[in-house]
Amino acid sequence: MAAGPGLLWHVREYVDRAARQGPARLALTVFALVIALVTALLSAPWATAHGQRAPFVDALFTATSATTVTGLVTVPTGEYWSIWGLVVILVAIKIGGLGVMTLASLLGMAVSRRIGLTQRLLVSSETKVTRLGEVGSLVRTVIVTSTALEVAIALILFPRLLQHEGDPGQAAWHAVFYAISAFNNAGFVPTPEGLAPFVSDWWMLLPIIIGVFIGSLGFPVILNVANHLRDPRRWNLHTKLTVTTSLALVVFGSVVVAAFEWTNPGTFKPLDWGGTLLASLFAGVMPRSGGFSTVDVGELHEGTWLLLDALMFVGGGSAGTAGGIKVTTLAVMLLAIVAEGRGDRDVEAFGRRISRDTLQVAIAVAFVSASFVLVAALLLLAMTGLTLDVILFEVISAFATCGLSTGITPDLPDPAKYVLAVLMFIGRTGTITLAAALALRNRRRVVRYPEERPIIG
Repeated sequence: MAAGPGLLWHVREYVDRAARQGPARLALTVFALVIALVTALLSAPWATAHGQRAPFVDALFTATSATTVTGLVTVPTGEYWSIWGLVVILVAIKIGGLGVMTLASLLGMAVSRRIGLTQRLLVSSETKVTRLGEVGSLVRTVIVTSTALEVAIALILFPRLLQHEGDPGQAAWHAVFYAISAFNNAGFVPTPEGLAPFVSDWWMLLPIIIGVFIGSLGFPVILNVANHLRDPRRWNLHTKLTVTTSLALVVFGSVVVAAFEWTNPGTFKPLDWGGTLLASLFAGVMPRSGGFSTVDVGELHEGTWLLLDALMFVGGGSAGTAGGIKVTTLAVMLLAIVAEGRGDRDVEAFGRRISRDTLQVAIAVAFVSASFVLVAALLLLAMTGLTLDVILFEVISAFATCGLSTGITPDLPDPAKYVLAVLMFIGRTGTITLAAALALRNRRRVVRYPEERPIIG
């Protein structure tokens, strides 16, 4: 008698049916389940260094921060969690960096040895790939590129960490942890002192800078650049906008941070020229969603906080490990402003015309994101009594899944920590879901109302 369908078949059928009926809801559900599982694992006594169960709020907050590749923490990562707890955090970072939709496609490959149409549609919604034929190539690129870069970063970091720590096993573990955390823009550090001892060390920090920057570009950009590495003229418009805007923001952020912090005795003043240059570059790249810091963020000038607020809110590239509204959203809105100022009818860039639908989605994503930040900031102001500058910094860092912190998160009351945890979840999944929903919601009306222009400005 023939055996009935196995468990994997039922799982695949359920995923297919859920994907057809509500792909956005499926994405949110899977992400929530991953966070719940990681929370349960971190709640076990063996996950902490002291062998006792972590409070639920700390386990949930850490699980959410790791899965959403944020980096905000309520307890010191390197001191509080055991080696097994750190392994759980690292696995959660890897899962969050790959993306739930990409993992769904990998599950489909494992079950059926191929990517079906439903899986292709799923991963397309996560990665913004427009041609289904590219999805299989993209999934392979995601795995190969991320793993190769993480291994390369770890190999470069290992000698410096071995020199610093003296223990080969510990140095190798920390090198792997930093490499995965860097490429996935997670910002978690496995040691109590973090990267502060390496503030002027180019060997240690430059690989982390490069890993964070590449990871923040997004997998479609990595795929497009890899396919046309020798001929940038063949890059598509998304890649050109992402790369140019990201580089411009890094240069702008680095220069302005250096100007603000040059004479600050708590940050850059004790450093030499080389150290200041490195610290400025590091600070310019990390708001892409990296979240690492080599100086005490709490000692930065308020003007620097405000600049980092803006850079974190923008974030990095679409369909990658970075958060924020994404650099292409900023680029499209800036190009629209330029076109309006010139009196041009079309929004254009690199010899291509950007559709009005794209501009509408960009405006909607920016406005809704700002609304989430506003509501969360108001809630935290009411719960804590802290000043707006530190609250706004923490809220934007959580929503943009960046992880930079002024140091107030561990001391927040539990309700405020839950607010930040929800905000991290929304920041990682909400903008993707919103953009996909708006892009698919395209109504064609037979009857259109007469046009009339209200007064603007």
